[in-house]
Amino acid sequence: MSKLSTITALDIGTGTIKAMIATPEDAGFRVIGMAESISSGMRKGVVADTEKVSKIIVSTIEEARRESECSVEEVYANINGSHITSISSRGLVSVSRADQKISQEEVDRVIEAAKAFSLPSNREILEIVPREFIIDKEEGIKDPLGLQGVRLETEILAISGFSRYSEDLTKSILDADLQVSDLVLGPVASAKAVLTQEEKELGVAVIDIGAGTTSLAVFEEGEIMHTAVLPVGMNNIRNDIAIGLQINIEAAEFIKNKFGASTFGDKKSKKEKIKTPEGEDVVFQLSDLRKIVEARILEMFDEINKELKKISRAGLLPAGVVLTGGGANAVGLVDFAKKKMGLPCRIGTPRRFSQIESDPSLSVLCGLVMYGAESDEEGVMEFKSLKGAGKKIKKFFKIFIP
Repeated sequence: MSKLSTITALDIGTGTIKAMIATPEDAGFRVIGMAESISSGMRKGVVADTEKVSKIIVSTIEEARRESECSVEEVYANINGSHITSISSRGLVSVSRADQKISQEEVDRVIEAAKAFSLPSNREILEIVPREFIIDKEEGIKDPLGLQGVRLETEILAISGFSRYSEDLTKSILDADLQVSDLVLGPVASAKAVLTQEEKELGVAVIDIGAGTTSLAVFEEGEIMHTAVLPVGMNNIRNDIAIGLQINIEAAEFIKNKFGASTFGDKKSKKEKIKTPEGEDVVFQLSDLRKIVEARILEMFDEINKELKKISRAGLLPAGVVLTGGGANAVGLVDFAKKKMGLPCRIGTPRRFSQIESDPSLSVLCGLVMYGAESDEEGVMEFKSLKGAGKKIKKFFKIFIP
């Protein structure tokens, strides 16, 4: 099998590190190798120990290689963490050509004008996403090339991150003897795998609930309009259960997975006795568990609603909310999200991967594979460097194009 016929994705998370090797088929993708390892050296979605992370990447990729019987030299990987923020900015230029036709030079100039805002010295722009162009006050133009006008404006979404975290993530991959084909924002990769084009047009929010972070990506009229990464995930719920019920972490993880948010609305205060996989008997009041879990999940959705209010979309997304990531499997979470956010809600599982079970925890991996296939097909060869590191990553804004 040739190198170009396979795509390798690497999901580097707080709880697990996953690898997938897949090949395009007529109607989708066929997974030929997959592996998952317990993560170490990660904290809240960012690399805390490059050596530990690199060693786990090596073993995870090697396991996927053995299953697929393919060599792996390059990977598409996700970037995550609450250090990532997005901001909208506008730029304006006058069309310089005598015939007033807009060329690539004008497009480049107006994007540069929109990028003219200050960032702290320890942050860098990871990507610029042009959301729309405006020609002589005519809004909503997606491709201005060849059109005529005197005044060209653009609105962009600038995604930035803490430089050191980006560099550490890239170093962990390079130290595993792999090249970085591209780094893609985690919730954007998830959206690629779980959303339909109709949902993106109507207005939808993807919420990717992981072990250490909860990521948000909001789409409208086919374009991404906001992203955010919150430093709270399912590990926080597990830890709260361990403290509140005075049990070990393993037992708390088992109880979290068994009950999830299913106790919400249950006012009964009955005792529950369970036996954990380790053979430990745990007795607790369901009302105590409800208080613990409800407080943390309320905090999570309150923060998500705050993000939606920033862009005036709280309760105003016709296609609703799509929950994905490993935490989306929590029992009762969909019903809770519907009530809390006042929107339709569903679980988002990867599309076009018929061989694997519908598992929301694989959304990032599948989205990275889908993006990698599009990038290979389109021959995307334009790179940009990470500030101060000399590492190279591809631009990934083509993922947003319908």
